[in-house]
Amino acid sequence: MHYSDNRPAILKYDPFKAIISPRPIGWIGSVNSDGVANLAPYSFFAALSSRPNMIVFSSDGAKHSYVNAKTKREFTFSLATEELKHAMNMSSANLPESESEFEAAGLTAAPGISVGVPFVAESPAALECVVVSAEEITDRYGVLTNRYFVIGEVVRTHIRDEYINAEGRFDLTKARPIARLGYRDYATVKDVWELDRPEGFSDILKA
Repeated sequence: MHYSDNRPAILKYDPFKAIISPRPIGWIGSVNSDGVANLAPYSFFAALSSRPNMIVFSSDGAKHSYVNAKTKREFTFSLATEELKHAMNMSSANLPESESEFEAAGLTAAPGISVGVPFVAESPAALECVVVSAEEITDRYGVLTNRYFVIGEVVRTHIRDEYINAEGRFDLTKARPIARLGYRDYATVKDVWELDRPEGFSDILKA
């Protein structure tokens, strides 16, 4: 099977999000012009680069997170986990701008240190970010899409001590992050395994 703009009838729903999965959830904290803290999950989210560490999230429509991040030039990311899944889901509610999703979801807003935006205190890990770019996306014809992306450079990292294992690594199996799949499906990180790169590849990277 293959198709372009006309999806076959057998595919009742667009499988794009199911194919591009699992996707980490960008649990984004921001602050509006009145100082109200906003929190919302984004499934279009990814690590963009390292050294400098950068992350990106995108929004269908100019929602609060995008507007706040573009205006204040800063935001936070909190790791969404299995333990926090209901709070994460609650924070996706379409609340008025005057209300905080932190409060609505029963979460503690931990103050940022390098940025003036809180993060989820209950989360095993969080990132404070400064906005590098925030723009509306165009399609291949250059037409604006009412879809928006934000790139942030990480300026401070938070990890709760109990999630650092004896090898000095962030313990993913203890944190149990959740990921977004297609439809209404999610997945939990339960198993972690290593895969060495091809022989000599690490030497090429060092050259």
